[in-house]
Amino acid sequence: MSFDPATKMVVVGIGNLIRTDDGFGLHALDRLRRDARVPRGVTFIDGGTHGLELLTYISDSTHLLLLDAIDVGEPAGTVVRMVNEELRGLPGAASVHQVGLADLLATLPLVSTTRREIVLLGVTPLSTDWGTELTAPVAAALEGLVEEAAAQLADWAGETSQDGALAEERSAC
Repeated sequence: MSFDPATKMVVVGIGNLIRTDDGFGLHALDRLRRDARVPRGVTFIDGGTHGLELLTYISDSTHLLLLDAIDVGEPAGTVVRMVNEELRGLPGAASVHQVGLADLLATLPLVSTTRREIVLLGVTPLSTDWGTELTAPVAAALEGLVEEAAAQLADWAGETSQDGALAEERSAC
């Protein structure tokens, strides 16, 4: 048996590359996109700070992985994992775009009846001031988060196939 064609895994990197740690999700997306362990058929989306505009690209996903900087009150560089219902309590003022992310997740069920698993992997930022480089604690967390993201995608690929076969295509938006 091959990969279930009804499965659509989407990874969205969220953030602003000129606001230091706020660009974390985009840095993680870039690394993950180049990772050989990522199953074929995964759609990668540079979500920037688009918010509700992303509905078009994720509404038919069955598995949605969000990569972002998210301040949940933990020390800078702490990796954060939120799944499905935990995302209802997503803070709204922790970054320059998080209100958009909270709105996106709240609106998604209104435009799509597709059942999906949603995982947010993020890191607590140290700074969202102007700048293009990640701060030291956040940069140090990047590799571990990419490892976790690759493992999540591999797990989803295994869930969708009886024999572990993966899809044939790998796409990028």
